[in-house]
Amino acid sequence: MDIFQIILLIGVFLSMAMLMFLRKLPALIALPLMAVLIALIGGVSIEDTIEYVVGIGALKLHSAYTIAMFGSMLSVILRKTGVAENFIKKGAELSGDNPWIIAVIMLILITMLFTTLGGLGAIIMVATIVLPIMSSVGIGNMTIVGIFLIGLSIGGILNVGNWAVYVSIMNLSVNEIRPFALIMFGISFLAALIYITIQLYRDGNDLNIKSIIFRSIMFIGAISSFLIIYYYLLNEELKNIVLYSLLYLGIFVKWTIGLGIIALIITAIYRLILKKNEHITEPNWITFFTPIIPLFLILLFDLNFIAAFIVGLIYAFISTYKTGRLNLFIQSIFEGGSVVMPAVVLMFGIGMLLVAIMGPGGELNNYPNGWPVLLILKPLMSKIVPTNPISYVIIFTLAAPLALYRGPLNVWGMGYGLAAVFLASGLNPGAVMGLLLAVGQIQGISDPTNTHNVWLANEMRLDVQKVLWNTLPYTWVLALFGLIFSAIMFM
Repeated sequence: MDIFQIILLIGVFLSMAMLMFLRKLPALIALPLMAVLIALIGGVSIEDTIEYVVGIGALKLHSAYTIAMFGSMLSVILRKTGVAENFIKKGAELSGDNPWIIAVIMLILITMLFTTLGGLGAIIMVATIVLPIMSSVGIGNMTIVGIFLIGLSIGGILNVGNWAVYVSIMNLSVNEIRPFALIMFGISFLAALIYITIQLYRDGNDLNIKSIIFRSIMFIGAISSFLIIYYYLLNEELKNIVLYSLLYLGIFVKWTIGLGIIALIITAIYRLILKKNEHITEPNWITFFTPIIPLFLILLFDLNFIAAFIVGLIYAFISTYKTGRLNLFIQSIFEGGSVVMPAVVLMFGIGMLLVAIMGPGGELNNYPNGWPVLLILKPLMSKIVPTNPISYVIIFTLAAPLALYRGPLNVWGMGYGLAAVFLASGLNPGAVMGLLLAVGQIQGISDPTNTHNVWLANEMRLDVQKVLWNTLPYTWVLALFGLIFSAIMFM
């Protein structure tokens, strides 16, 4: 029976993924359908499928879609008050008119931020700033989304918080993780430069290839030099001096920015009381800080995402206030919810699929041995563990798309459970870590079931499946090179 179930599970996964990939069936129907079929085939009863997979699954990502709603409200009010349009103009004036340079600078900015940030709320806040700037210099919507997703994924590679999983699950030390993470960072950044160049050419921008090659070498050289000097050439004493210097500088910057935010709010209230905004046709300069204030509150003061968005909404209302502005504010709140609703509905299906594969969590009386779907899939995966470097690279390169649609290699599906199976089967822990980091680039950048992919595609008026088609060739090759380096280092 298990073999028959396994064949059916694989068949459902591949057929639904292909239907979505070919855009024959919309994801908002395919994902819940896949979730229900996987649960039923895996041995979950109809009653439990309804209660757990559909009921609990629909609420699984409640935090993500609530944050998305508030973020959308802020985005709409910025657009309706004219702040977004003027912000784009100012951003274009300050950043120049070279799309390639601006795209790379935005990539670096996103990467740096997400070495520490995480979560949909932070993504929305950063996107509110960088998306309009890239749009203002003629970068296409698809290219903008791709750049953001790649920068987000590269930042995740160097996010030490993500390394904690490899330390706890695989008993690896930071010194064992760091070299491979730096290699993945290097090849990912190079892939990003290639992606930007090709996409800008496809968007119709005139490009000076010699200049791009020279600048690429400069960017890669500068970043590589910094990482090599910090990680390998500085002794522990010098590293501590650098860290303490940055710590004290960070404290100074934090409270300086905090005082600046207070000063901006006081200025906005002062202008409100004196009715200084009544006769202004364009938003005042203080309104340009609206998307930045919530970001700083999250980044520097660890404020709850929803609370930070509410502060941004209130600041936007106060700093742009005119007679009749309350109606526009209320309209923005309602419209913000409706604009993001396609993304919210898609997140319902993503949550259902997560529960169908991983279970609802906690102990269940009906399944004392564990969630049935996981119990069926684990033995299968233990039989395909490669035993040499060549088979390791070939098998996992061919299987890399299984990181999509919450498949077996997706760390937000059953990837970490599968990692435990590989470890128990005798695969080197470093090779398991390398596998997850390499294949994880397909998941992090291309997967249509990521909440950030859904939100970004919705924000830029794109089909999230088109984002998959656009980025998959790059991420698949990136996974191949990551697996090759992993095999050299760990197999």
